[in-house]
This record gives sequence, C-alpha cells and structure tokens, in this order.
Amino acid sequence: MMSAAADEVDEMCASCGIPAGDDIKLKNCTACYLVKYCSIKCQKEHRSQHKRACKKRAAELRDELLFKQPESTHLGDCPICFIPLPLPPRHKNKMNEVSYHLCCSKSICLGCVYESRLKIAEQSLEQKCPFCRTPYPNDDADAGRLMKMRLAANDPVALGAAAGRCLAEGKFSDAFKYAKQAAALGDLHAHLHLGYLYMEGKGVEADGKKGNYHLEESAIGGHPTARCNLGKGEGQWGNHERAMKHFIIAANQGSDVAVEQLREGYANGHVSKDDFAAALRAYQRAVDATKSPQREAAKRNPDLLLLREMKESAKFLSKVT
Repeated sequence: MMSAAADEVDEMCASCGIPAGDDIKLKNCTACYLVKYCSIKCQKEHRSQHKRACKKRAAELRDELLFKQPESTHLGDCPICFIPLPLPPRHKNKMNEVSYHLCCSKSICLGCVYESRLKIAEQSLEQKCPFCRTPYPNDDADAGRLMKMRLAANDPVALGAAAGRCLAEGKFSDAFKYAKQAAALGDLHAHLHLGYLYMEGKGVEADGKKGNYHLEESAIGGHPTARCNLGKGEGQWGNHERAMKHFIIAANQGSDVAVEQLREGYANGHVSKDDFAAALRAYQRAVDATKSPQREAAKRNPDLLLLREMKESAKFLSKVT
C-alpha cells in the first residue's frame, strides 16, 4: 500500500512542486507517464533533468506495446463467414485465398466467393459481390471507375491498394503519397509500404528512423510481414533475442517466413528448443484456424472463381455437379 507521502509526491508538479488542487490541474508527461506538470512552461524548464529517465521509460513502454501478441493479423476475419483470413502465399504460382473487392473495399475469403459463384451458376443470376451485392465490373474501365470512387471517398484500404499498385509499377512518389494518406487513416499495409519507402529512400528522402517507426506501427497492428522485417533488421544488428521475439509473434500468426527464421535461429542457438516447439504448434493452430470446407472446395475448383459470363457458368456447373 502506498503511503500518503508518496501519493502527495505523485500529485505535485515535477518542476515547481506546486500540488494539485481545484485550481491546479496537473498533466502527465505523455512520453513516459512518470511525472506530472502544472504547465508547459514547467515541463520545458524541467526537460533537461527529466530527459534521460523519460527516454528510458518511453522506450520500455514502446517495447511493451511492440512485443505484445496481436489478437489477429492485419487481414482480420472474412466479413461473411467470420473465419480468420489466410495470409497471402509467398510464391506467385500459389493461389491467393483472399479476394479484394473494389466495390466495397472488403477482403473476402475464396470460400465465400466460391459459394456465391456456385449459387449464381446454379440459378443463372447476375454476378455480384458476395458482400455488398454490387454487380461486378464488366471491364477495366468499370474497375477504374470503382477505384476512383473509393479513392475520392478517402477509403484507407483503396488508398493502400493504390500505393501498392504504384509501388509495383515503380511510381514511388505516387506510392508515397497514397501510402501516407492511407497510413494516416489507419491502413496497416500502408505503414508497411511507408517503412519500405523510407528505408530505401524511394519517393522520399531516406530516413531509417521513420522507416522503422512505420514498420513498428504495422507490426503492432498485426502485420506479420512488417514483423518479420523488423526481426531480420534486429538480427542484422546482432540483437538476436529481440529478433526471435518478433519471429515468435509472427509464427503465432501463421507466418511461414517466421517459422523458417526461427528454424535458422534454433540451429544457431538463438532460440530454445521449447520456445521453437511452442512456436511451431502455435503456427499450425493459426493455419488450421483459417481452413473451412468452402475454402477447400474453392481450391479444388478454381475455374469457378474466374467466371464472368453466364454461359461459362453453365458449362462449369455441368462439370462439378
């Protein structure tokens, strides 16, 4: 139990010593929350004395947040079946089991897309988004129109997608513009893009500190790719304990990249046998949690996911029924 004297100290300005009262409202140092001040003037005057302790505690608080296991990945759950969305494949020859829809900016699992397409094929219905029921775009012009509408509405997911497209096309200045807008609105993938752009100095002046900040923001929000990038960076600096912490968190989210890094870390003595085994079990649980009969059916029948005309639907349906 804290003494009355300790309580009194907590409620005094760290600079001038004035106690809190009805007329005096003290405010925490928002970086460390160790001390309180009665005014900005007192905070500035006390800065030289407090700076070292503040910086140390702020770093500790940041690490507590950074190394906390996120509740889910940045993708979250499918908005239709509410089963966790699987991470994108590492290799281009493998099917991406998540479908992004321009009309509503929703990422929908292929199991739900498959079920919707199967119903459309059976009943010869118009092809529509499984979530918002907007008709699918007929061509690239229609798709472009939908994208412009989402961008005009400052949709963070659409802005992040635009950043990714510009990045792939080598338009780094445009990628930075879109990513900055999307990150300000909370898009975690945009933070990942900004981390890359700042680190590489593409589309913006190189700034490792800012790049690391955006990677951390993305990782804290649940992006395993950002988390693995941070882990690799720590490993390059010789901070193997921190690196393994990052990889364990990412493995718990179902990242096979993280599992490979942990396997290498175990071989080099940077992670214990028990921690490695626990991470492997958590990885498998995360992967299993993303499976469903509908998603497995979609992978067995990928042709249905690509249909655009009703005559093709009928032709496909005759093969699977």
